[in-house]
Amino acid sequence: MLVSPRNPLNIGAVARAMANFGLCRLRVVAPYAPPWRSARSAVGAPQLLEKALETSNLGEAVAACTLVVGTGDLTYRKPEQAIVPLPELAALVGRELERGGRIALVFGSEKHGLTRDDLSHCHCLAVIPTSPDQPSMNLGQAAAVCLYELAARANSQDSPLPGGKPLRRQPAADGPPCDSGHLDILAGLIEETMLGAGYSPRGMQPANRYDLRLFLRRMAPNAEDTRRMLGLFRRVLWRLQHPQAPRR
Repeated sequence: MLVSPRNPLNIGAVARAMANFGLCRLRVVAPYAPPWRSARSAVGAPQLLEKALETSNLGEAVAACTLVVGTGDLTYRKPEQAIVPLPELAALVGRELERGGRIALVFGSEKHGLTRDDLSHCHCLAVIPTSPDQPSMNLGQAAAVCLYELAARANSQDSPLPGGKPLRRQPAADGPPCDSGHLDILAGLIEETMLGAGYSPRGMQPANRYDLRLFLRRMAPNAEDTRRMLGLFRRVLWRLQHPQAPRR
């Protein structure tokens, strides 16, 4: 998944890397129109590019995904989600697939990478171990490295994630995983409830929205837990909006 890509050569390189390693579902979020049009006629993986889906925002693009993995380096950012060393990514992806999940691997713009708002849609951040003297990578190269790691380690033995913040993923026995779209619906409902209760000024709404996205992804509730929380907050919000209604 590419967010606001600028260079048609990079888009083509990512598509070709996907074809090299057997992946076929490319989504492009808010692309710059001229590069995107040029890329779709590029050689290397024309069929993959022709079938690529375009969306206007990242939330819409990852709505059906249960594990959203952002990518980037830590030189100029302090991440607020779990850090996944690249060699451990395949094991995490494998566990998610075993429990019936859907995964998105997200790459940011060539100019600035993933923004803070983009990262609020991500459960974790995969980091490529690069030299401190030149930490950033070309978009096409970064995608190729990540996809190679996934392909090369697909059958390797599972291992725990070292270091970083813990990434809690529910086992399959606890029910089907919740997708990102329903987590955003729950976050929006909690935000509306907070406003109805006068929890904080409206000026804090963007910060609250960001915090809620991260909080729910760290909690990693399954689909049934999310459904129950939706019911709970809908009832609380209704009571706040109808304080004079008789109680049942």
